[in-house]
Amino acid sequence: MEPRLNLSGSPLAAKSLKYLASAGRVIAEESTLPTATQGLVTLRASQINGCGFCIDMHTKDLAHAGETSVRINLVAAWREATVFTDAERAALELTEQGTRIADAAGGVTDEAWANAAKHYDEEQFAALVSLIALINAFNRLNVIVRQPAGDYQPGQFG
Repeated sequence: MEPRLNLSGSPLAAKSLKYLASAGRVIAEESTLPTATQGLVTLRASQINGCGFCIDMHTKDLAHAGETSVRINLVAAWREATVFTDAERAALELTEQGTRIADAAGGVTDEAWANAAKHYDEEQFAALVSLIALINAFNRLNVIVRQPAGDYQPGQFG
């Protein structure tokens, strides 16, 4: 399977991807948003968006970072799972509503916003919101070009 467009082969697309990746590094390296939360959020948005490439990447990165297979496997059913903290559950709810904004006339509810906000300080919350927007951008790029999944190696992109 080949992607419809080689994003890294196009100078313009490669430059755009470089800036998106840079934004991701700022969140990963400069925020105090827990690494596990970052991984759970990116995996959940990728599941909702049907981005095989990102699901492959984030499940492997989570496992490589020491996340349990139980938690990784239960992200898709987090509401029924007992293995997530209240803060993680709030982040996952915000992720779902922020990813499915077209499904609700009001977008993210005030309740989901307030619940997530009570678990994170201002900088962590800014990182969380930015991460949700960023993973949705990456998901959409990969789904549009039909980026194949399965070959990702943890740490492949730095």
